[in-house]
Amino acid sequence: MDTISIISEWKNNNFKPVYWLEGEEDYFIDEIMEYAEKKILSEADAGFNQTVFYGKDANWADIINSCRRYPMFAERQIVLLKEAQQMKDIEKLESYIENPLGSTVLVVSYKGKTLDGRSKFSKLIKKKGEVFLSKKIYDNQLPSWINGYLQTNGFKITSKALNLLVDHIGNDLSRIVNEIDKLSLNIGKEKNITEDDIEKYIGISKEYNIFELQKAFSKKDNAKAIRILQYFEANPKAVPIQLILPSLYSYFAKILPVYQMTDKSERTLKPLFSFNNHLVDQILDTMKNYSFSQIEQIIILLHDSNLKSIGIDSYGLSPAAIMKELSYKIMNCR
Repeated sequence: MDTISIISEWKNNNFKPVYWLEGEEDYFIDEIMEYAEKKILSEADAGFNQTVFYGKDANWADIINSCRRYPMFAERQIVLLKEAQQMKDIEKLESYIENPLGSTVLVVSYKGKTLDGRSKFSKLIKKKGEVFLSKKIYDNQLPSWINGYLQTNGFKITSKALNLLVDHIGNDLSRIVNEIDKLSLNIGKEKNITEDDIEKYIGISKEYNIFELQKAFSKKDNAKAIRILQYFEANPKAVPIQLILPSLYSYFAKILPVYQMTDKSERTLKPLFSFNNHLVDQILDTMKNYSFSQIEQIIILLHDSNLKSIGIDSYGLSPAAIMKELSYKIMNCR
């Protein structure tokens, strides 16, 4: 089941006794936990029939005792166990899960980890309740996910504005949603989000950003790359090297398989890259200016620069100096 299915069942008053939320993507786990905490019970009922535990401080016996209580003046009670991955002896909850109370809904968030599916504990949870696996969204899925989130909330976004958002924030869904929600409050009745909105309300420059740096590299526009890197140097917190290098690596890595394709036309590439016209144009420019072996060299250069950025063989180079050296080597790749 996905987040929509679980929440939809809850809205229809269908509950299982145990919900185990695990996996790498915190955002989807938090979304379900927030709904469970704020929406299943009314504020009046929650005062008597909702208990929240935190894994680091929780005792398994206290959790079981809470789960075995009957609700007061309500149909059910909610027991929430947050940050369960920090809890010791969590498998001791097995005695309760084996025979859960029908009027209790136990919701557990187990972030950044997954249970061993072969274990008795995991099999028991699957038998008695629901296990939700929260997976990270891949970079190539981000644009369509963001578009979907915006459409659900009645907004649209231009492709350039979308690229700015994705390239600057990456796949941190919680931050993306936070920025979009902040943006939607500021733009009011305007329902189409533009580059100007991204720059004004989120603080991402529409001229000096990672997407524009990629474009400069793709066109071998050395003057533009230097201007952008000078802006990055002057604003290190706005565009840190830890954000730049993974984005560039992801961009060049996704181009490599295209060289092996028989048909490299714009029409063929568009569906492969979520019909992102700007990205496809950029990829075609890159392929005009760089050979397959040069892209391979650039990926190696990015790997070396990443090592330097964490102090390995950096010889004391600053992040700005590492980026300038990388830019020179990319532009002069043979």
